[in-house]
Amino acid sequence: MVDIHCHILPGIDDGPKEMEQSLNMAISAVKSGITHLYATPHHMNERYDNPKITIIESVRMFQEQLQLYNIPLIIHLGQEVRIHRELLQSVERNDILTLDHRGKYLLLELPSNYIPTYTMDVIYELLVKEIVPILVHPERNRRLYENPSILFDLVKMGTLTQITAGSIIGHFGKNVKKFTEQIIGHHLAHFIANDAHNTQKRGFFLQNAFYTITKKFGIEQTNFFQENAHLLVRSENIKWEVPQPIRKRVLGIF
Repeated sequence: MVDIHCHILPGIDDGPKEMEQSLNMAISAVKSGITHLYATPHHMNERYDNPKITIIESVRMFQEQLQLYNIPLIIHLGQEVRIHRELLQSVERNDILTLDHRGKYLLLELPSNYIPTYTMDVIYELLVKEIVPILVHPERNRRLYENPSILFDLVKMGTLTQITAGSIIGHFGKNVKKFTEQIIGHHLAHFIANDAHNTQKRGFFLQNAFYTITKKFGIEQTNFFQENAHLLVRSENIKWEVPQPIRKRVLGIF
């Protein structure tokens, strides 16, 4: 399996602090069936700054350690970038790392509780530059939860989205799980990823997530997500289905 979102590099953000912890995460990932994994440290999220050059060097060193300990896991370059008004300027300054440094796909994060007023403009600018944003864990954004029509508009304009494996199996609560199911059922999701930070609560649950998705939506939906992850590795165009608006507002406390 391919996992497109993971915080596995040591001492770089809120993932593992030491190399030993990173190696334990890698062993756990392999045991869960993952063969290719994107290391995607936080960048410009008001807590961590990890520009492109830092990540490239950290991935190189980590891959050497994996080879030294014969851990069969291929690490791919990535970065989880918090949206900011000057994102295009950050790209031009060479701070931003697209997935596999190929200039095509970018993991993009929104704040947890709101959507900046400039979000549509920044995403439009990325798309004009032929950089496709992959919006990470939209199911955990309070504003999208309250008004899912915004997510529909983002997907309709060309944004891809990535659901967290833990969300579909209930790790973030029943309301997030319900919203996640609605996102998938309305063709507003394109990837499932672990977003792992450790080997415990924020670990590797892709297999469980795909089992749950198959049970609720059918094997075709699971195949859709898995094939998209493989297409991403090859930097090919991602499959998508015609998005549908979520008409009924999700109720309950987020």
